[in-house]
Amino acid sequence: MLRKIISLEEFLSKKNHSKEIFVFTNGCFDILHSGHVQYLAEAKSLGDKLIVGLNSDNSVKRLKGPSRPINSENDRAIVLSALTSVDFVIIFDEDTPYKLINNIVPDILVKGGDWDINSIVGSDIVLKNGGIVKSLNFTEGKSTTNTINKIKEVRQ
Repeated sequence: MLRKIISLEEFLSKKNHSKEIFVFTNGCFDILHSGHVQYLAEAKSLGDKLIVGLNSDNSVKRLKGPSRPINSENDRAIVLSALTSVDFVIIFDEDTPYKLINNIVPDILVKGGDWDINSIVGSDIVLKNGGIVKSLNFTEGKSTTNTINKIKEVRQ
């Protein structure tokens, strides 16, 4: 399980020796829920190996505010790596995974929800290199924010 959590350099050395189809997605995955699990399984079904770019704690804080993340990057990476659909977890510190995608150049890039293909970060890189960019199904009502709000309601 922990062998799935790797650095960019470790991943690149594995990828260079492989002819497999690599799918990439990214996110905070602060509190893993069924929507995440379904989305990651769908992403994995598109290729041979699924790489998850995981926002670092600092990145999540900048994107979501000072009260986030709820779970540390290490804890989030361990939980993600326990999923059979996830083959690699790479933690990145930037606000977007653009630099990571530029280094990895996945065969397929996916995001969840109603993203326009051209607005998905890194789509230009993947498309320029002959890859595929997809917006996958979003599970309605399932989000970390909704989970946090439910917890707050129960505590009141």
